[in-house]
Amino acid sequence: MPAKPKLGQNFLNDPQAVQRIVSALGDCSHETVVEIGPGQGVLTHALAPRVGNLIAIELDQHLASQLRTEFSSESLTVVNQDVLDFDFSSISVEQGKRLAVVGNLPYYITSPILLKLAASHAALDCAVLMMQREVADRVAAGPGSRDYGLLSVTVQMYGPVEKLFTLPPGAFSPPPEVHSTVVRWCFAPRFTSLGVDETGFLPFVRQAFAQKRKTLANNLRAAGIAPEIVVQAMTSAGIKPQSRAEALPIETLAELWKKLQVR
Repeated sequence: MPAKPKLGQNFLNDPQAVQRIVSALGDCSHETVVEIGPGQGVLTHALAPRVGNLIAIELDQHLASQLRTEFSSESLTVVNQDVLDFDFSSISVEQGKRLAVVGNLPYYITSPILLKLAASHAALDCAVLMMQREVADRVAAGPGSRDYGLLSVTVQMYGPVEKLFTLPPGAFSPPPEVHSTVVRWCFAPRFTSLGVDETGFLPFVRQAFAQKRKTLANNLRAAGIAPEIVVQAMTSAGIKPQSRAEALPIETLAELWKKLQVR
């Protein structure tokens, strides 16, 4: 079945890469694994005999029907749905355990999928995900690098991210115009350990990174925080006046947020 570019379909066709992805999940023989965007089922065929329960979320109705024909209902449950609408929490409750996630993410909705997984973190154990190399670089970036930003902090607040390996365009059919990187994301939220509130800290991070060319102080002032309060909080947190958010580790950003809450 030909790929549909509008759905971001670039099907993996590298057998060695498939095995590396499956291995990256670890022993899932008694676990429930959710595959995002199985497409033609190359990864699905490798996963099905190795996991306790496999659920495939496929938006393309024709591909979903094809998967149901190829696999028995005992080895695979196919959900013809947009992953952004999928209820990970209910499946986790039903299975009585946290879920593992794997998938070759469509490039055009990678960030929304990552945010969806972050919002579903309580139901998830780990995720092995393939995405555009540039996005993987941003997700896994550390402070001080050119790729470090809002997406880096947001994702890493829900657990560490490790880049595993990168594949060239020729590993896919049709080949995309970019390289793709596989990452492993282990869900271990840091809000409690850092002493920050999830609903308050993440909006603050968006304010801090609002304008990349501006200093942190200017971004916070533009968000409506009084200049004198910004200066006092940054000084108390040990942050230099001309610092940019891109230079600050998550721990320092958390400390600044706490200083701002008491003023």
